[in-house]
Amino acid sequence: MTNSITEPPVTVLPPPAERPADTTGKSTRRRWDLTVIGVLIAVVFLLPFVVMVLGSLKSATEMLRIPPSYLPESWHPDNYVTMWDTPETPLPFNMASTIIISVCSTVLVLLVAIPAAYYTARRRFPGRAVFLGLVLITQMMQPTVVVTGLIREFFTLGINDTWLAMILVNAAFNLSFAVWILHSFFASVPVEIEEAAQLDGLSRWQILTKVSLPLVWPGIVTATIFTVVACWNEFAASLVVLTTPENQPLSVALTKFVGQYDTAWHYVFAISTVGIIPVVILFALIEKRLVAGLTAGSVK
Repeated sequence: MTNSITEPPVTVLPPPAERPADTTGKSTRRRWDLTVIGVLIAVVFLLPFVVMVLGSLKSATEMLRIPPSYLPESWHPDNYVTMWDTPETPLPFNMASTIIISVCSTVLVLLVAIPAAYYTARRRFPGRAVFLGLVLITQMMQPTVVVTGLIREFFTLGINDTWLAMILVNAAFNLSFAVWILHSFFASVPVEIEEAAQLDGLSRWQILTKVSLPLVWPGIVTATIFTVVACWNEFAASLVVLTTPENQPLSVALTKFVGQYDTAWHYVFAISTVGIIPVVILFALIEKRLVAGLTAGSVK
């Protein structure tokens, strides 16, 4: 007889489970690293503005003291009051001129750029690529390049040394950027949405105002803020076109405090501080939509 010996079955144990990596500590450390880097970058960019604000609170003699000190020895907040009464320039008129020129130029740019960008995004006409290329090329030009021709044209039209002249100049040189960026936003809107609205009986103008514009609102905000900042800081063309002190913007009036032998630095810093406050407020009000407009298209 043959005895068969049955061997017990071999049990195969599963490999030990790997312990999950401790990603919580790494993510926390990475977050702190990014926070520190962001704070350092913010300090680098904000430090000149802090120095400007502190300088606007010093006296004229303290501004010229060597070695200079960052903190004022005696605080002079009255600089923000007396600067409006300086005989060098009529600052209230200059501030009003800056606001009127910037706002009117921006409104004119949007009124022209929105229909132009919508048409180029929805119509395939001959020379469309050439037109968009020319729009981009004109962004590389500066008003000073054609300032001689502009002055002759303004004299012919009888609008030299007027706000209207600077409104037209600023609108012309900021229109290309607005058309280009709004063209990209209109092109990203699906055509099917407008076709559905057209089937519902909406006209082309109603489609633009009620359907397309709400969808490209971040692009409109982006074009608006860049146009306002460009018009607010414009200097070269304003210096040549506007010769009357009351018509000049704040950027030109600021140079009146810088002389050949003496400079009222406390007033320069105070006027610069006042000049950036409206732009900072504008940025704060539309910051969320501005970020959305700048990052649109980055995620599909």
